[in-house]
Amino acid sequence: METDGYAGLGSLGDPRRRAIFELLARRPSSVGELAAVLPISRPAVSQHLKVLLDGGLVVCEVEGTRHVYRLNPEGVDALRAYLDRIWDDALRTFQKAAERGHDQSWTGAKV
Repeated sequence: METDGYAGLGSLGDPRRRAIFELLARRPSSVGELAAVLPISRPAVSQHLKVLLDGGLVVCEVEGTRHVYRLNPEGVDALRAYLDRIWDDALRTFQKAAERGHDQSWTGAKV
């Protein structure tokens, strides 16, 4: 199971997986419970859950005869850290570009 953030991001590339992820953010659920509220079959839900498991975004716990899926806090934290890193890099790049543009406008201006 991956928890590097990047794998989790790739797992969310499909709108059905995002829907499953959002449902699990509300409450842990079994495959049957998820399939009951989604317009996809139980086997399809299972396949999407496997991708989310492999991406480190969900975990599965056995409760009696049921497999209950819930968000993996470590995987979600890794995804958030990855996005924060990308966002921070973008802001630093933007700040540098803005500072260069500001410096050029002052040095190149004729008075």
